[in-house]
Amino acid sequence: MNGLLIGRFQPFHVGHLAAVNFALSQVEKLWIGIGSSNKSNERRNPFTAEERKEMILSSLDAKAKARIEIYFVPDIGDHERWTYHVDSIVPNYDVVFSNDDFTISLYQRRGIRVVPVPLLNRDVVSGTNIREMIAADRDWSGLVPEGTRSVLVRINATKRLSEIL
Repeated sequence: MNGLLIGRFQPFHVGHLAAVNFALSQVEKLWIGIGSSNKSNERRNPFTAEERKEMILSSLDAKAKARIEIYFVPDIGDHERWTYHVDSIVPNYDVVFSNDDFTISLYQRRGIRVVPVPLLNRDVVSGTNIREMIAADRDWSGLVPEGTRSVLVRINATKRLSEIL
């Protein structure tokens, strides 16, 4: 059975890692869609799709990497067509993993099974909060996997985010 997990991963954090591991406990193969892949260097989407892909891959162990494939999913500005757009990019899947109410409703309308992902401490472990902490040069390192941390340091995320936010 194949599953689909879509997120912006801005940045890929410990909650995302837990979601990937949860999904992998349910399926043989997992397609990870990097949403808003056509956006970067802006407030909600500061990191490029390639940077986010690197964050994900550098945060997973070899066994997990062998069971995932990553796809770039650009925004198209049409909510009703969006799930079909995703389908034109990723291989067939049997289940979608999500906690986003809008995503859930779009897939459920099509009769596609959606499994909610257990959330970690959402108030703290959120991309918005982590981006703000990075920009303010506060300690965010415990909120992201080591692989993500390395990428963020290498690309000087503190400077980028302090200029964007």
